[in-house]
Amino acid sequence: MKIICFGDSNTYGYDPRSWLGSRYCADSRWVDILSAATSWTIYNWGENGRGIPSIAPVLPKDIDLFILMLGTNDLLRGSSPKEAAEKLEYFLSSISLNRNQILLIAPPPLTLGQWVMDQNLIDDSLTFAQYCQTLALRKEIPFADAGKWNITLSYDGVHFSEQGHKTFAARLLELISRIYS
Repeated sequence: MKIICFGDSNTYGYDPRSWLGSRYCADSRWVDILSAATSWTIYNWGENGRGIPSIAPVLPKDIDLFILMLGTNDLLRGSSPKEAAEKLEYFLSSISLNRNQILLIAPPPLTLGQWVMDQNLIDDSLTFAQYCQTLALRKEIPFADAGKWNITLSYDGVHFSEQGHKTFAARLLELISRIYS
């Protein structure tokens, strides 16, 4: 199976202890953990700071699964959950894959931390997950809510801890194995 993981810094594997955009070691990044646990070819298209783009990137024709987890940066930059979901819907409509080749994941909710000091932002991240689920149901796209996976975040309230990456990878592997095997 060939998979593209498309997301922000949590897909990239950003280590929040770094000021220069460094990543966790490969054995502590969910994309690399997933790759090591399977025989799948997995491409990490995560990018620090990525918001929801207006159009999809050009995808290779032989991709079996496009895993998408975005929205956190949009909320951090002031988009409402509804606005972020509308951007996401527009982005999803530009992806040239069958619906069953897309897996939409709602990011885990933000927590209080160095980057998140407002309860409203946490509430918005929970609301955004609900919008994502509604969108996935309407578009008949497989969906997962990472907020139900008990992902631990780092001191900043945004980025996965190393354990959070490991938990995320384990839960995602269970989901993919159940849905796509």
